[in-house]
Amino acid sequence: MRRLFGLLLLVALFAGVGCTKKEAALPATEGNPAPEFTLKDLSGKSVQLSSLKGKVVLVNFWATWCPPCREEIPSMVKLNQAMQGKNFQMLAISIDEGGKGAVEDFFKQGGVTLPALLDTDGKIARLYGTTGVPETFVVDTKGVIVKKVVGGMDWSNPQVIQALEQLMAGK
Repeated sequence: MRRLFGLLLLVALFAGVGCTKKEAALPATEGNPAPEFTLKDLSGKSVQLSSLKGKVVLVNFWATWCPPCREEIPSMVKLNQAMQGKNFQMLAISIDEGGKGAVEDFFKQGGVTLPALLDTDGKIARLYGTTGVPETFVVDTKGVIVKKVVGGMDWSNPQVIQALEQLMAGK
């Protein structure tokens, strides 16, 4: 009975966190500069985080095999559409080992369009100290992490959009 209780407690603790992957290095933290990285997008173009200074950047680590990520993606698409033409950039960083093919297949099946980057070896996820997916970092216009979100979230919520717009306005 005691072993069963311990097992149930462990399952309950990890159920809401998201999908875990590998152990991480020191985590990126709120109030500190976002660690610099360069990754390729689906077209093979390199994207460097520092080149986006001056914009609010949503850095989201995700995977096609992760159920909470799949639930979160539609709200990210809506957020990205709502932010078109604004001082905002979304970076959906896939940690799928299948790389470009896995992400393109997933997007094609779901009719999804997002600015996706590929971190197939998990190097950038480790740099950020992610403990699983989805995990998101909101980076302000100066390149500082202002919010870290572990687990899925409704990014299309009007309050979230308002908070991001205030951040873009420097408030």
